[in-house]
Parts: sequence; C-alpha cells; structure tokens
Amino acid sequence: MKKVLVTGGAGFVGSHLCEQLTHSYEVYSLDNYFTGSERNHVDKVNYIKGDTAEISELISFVPDLVFHLGEYSRVEQSFEDIELVWEYNKRGTFSVLQFCRKHEVKLVYAGSSTKFGDGGLGKFQSPYGWSKASNTELVECYSEWFGLDYAIVYFYNVYGRREISQGKYATLIALFTEKMRSNLPLTVVSPGTQVRNFTHVDDIVNGLVLVGEKGHGDGFGIGSNEAFTVKEVAELFGGEIEMLPERKGNRMSAEVITEKTRALGWEPTHSLNDYISDMKDRNWS
Repeated sequence: MKKVLVTGGAGFVGSHLCEQLTHSYEVYSLDNYFTGSERNHVDKVNYIKGDTAEISELISFVPDLVFHLGEYSRVEQSFEDIELVWEYNKRGTFSVLQFCRKHEVKLVYAGSSTKFGDGGLGKFQSPYGWSKASNTELVECYSEWFGLDYAIVYFYNVYGRREISQGKYATLIALFTEKMRSNLPLTVVSPGTQVRNFTHVDDIVNGLVLVGEKGHGDGFGIGSNEAFTVKEVAELFGGEIEMLPERKGNRMSAEVITEKTRALGWEPTHSLNDYISDMKDRNWS
C-alpha cells in the first residue's frame, strides 16, 4: 500500500483528508497542533507531532505523495502573528520543499484563494496572503529548478464538521453556529458586503484527493460557485447581528477558479443554505 504524508493532518481540513485517504493509502500526519487537535484524530492514521521545519528529522520514510496543509491560515490575525507566519509558512514550507526535492516526491500544496482577491491585490493585503502567494511561486520555481512534481490547490472558505468554533482562530460558519447556540449576537466585520464562496469540507477533500492522483501544475481551485456576503450568511442563521469595525486585510471578493479541477471530474455537491437550515432544525428551531 502506498504511503501518503499529510502535514496539518490533525487540523480541520487535514483530518477529513486523512480519513478519506485511509481507504486507499497508508496515511501519516505531521502536525504541531497549533490549531490542530487530538480530538480530530481518526482511525488508521499514524500521527507524528512536530513542526514542518523539522520534517527531514521527523519523517524516516519516503512517502509516495505529500499533501502540505500544515501552515498558518488566518488573514486578519496574521498581522499580530507575523513571526508565526514566517516560521510556519516560509521556513516550514521551504523544509517541505527540500524534503520532496530530495526524495523526488510529488507535492500537493494548499495555496490560498486570497491570492485572487480584489483583482489580484489580495496577495499584498496581509502577511498571510503574501506568504501563501509567494509560496506558490516558490513551488513553481522548484519545478523549474529541480524538476519537482507538484500540484497547487486553492480552497474557498471551508466549512463543516470539526471547524474551530471558539477563540481568535475560529472560522465564520462555526463561530456563527456557536453564537446561535449561546444566544449571542452574530458579529459581522464591516462593511458586511465582503463576498465569500463557502465550500463544504467534503467537497474540498474530494477535490484534494482527485488532484493528488491526477493533477499537475498550478491553478486547481476547489470552491463552490455559490457566493454570499458575510451579512447575508448572518441573515441565513437568523440571529441578531452586531456590526464590528473594519479590519486590515479583509478582502472584498475573490475570483473562483475551478476549471482545471472540474476537468478532472470534480463538482461541488453541498449547499451552504442547506447546511445552515439543517443545523437550525437540529439545534435551535
């Protein structure tokens, strides 16, 4: 059985990816548990604790494929966490690239759709956005310089089971769900007209696995065509809305680029509206 390494395998998306991969591969996770959790562990996955910067010391085998999801992944918080952004997204990813280069392993790199935000300006709007966009360039350079086999994917606002629901790293759908359960106002960062394409984690994982098996090169977006403003999402939940001041790095829109992923046979199958309606029926109707 082929071996697959998932960095960030104890995180939200990574844990779902690991779970899906166990059906066809021997799966290993490398995670430092910065936002990952042992609660996300799934059966048949081999968990290794540590930073991606130490991948060569921590991984004693040669995988057939590496999915690199283990980076810092918040926009607004990245201004105050810039040292972590550098450590995890620059130093860590350089080490992963060196590991894949040395062992001639295909790399699937999880880029960020912030790269396409606001007509391409998104990659300059935050330390996170810049680090991710510049990393996609570095991955491409490793292909040109050293013949690295790679594919770059882009997620669009992932939601679903195991999202982080509390603290400054909480994601929007989980945060709104938690506030509704606690009968608290839904906090919307002004102006509230920021457009997002929310994509269910199962659709993300299906795309990831497909790209891992068949994709080569850049441009594999994995995102739903359904677009909502943040305020519209709050209105779908139906709670009281509290507007917050604007924040740095908060892009207004991002182009959804899915043509190459769809050409491999991928299609989104989940709807945010249905997901929220189901939660409302089960939790607070």
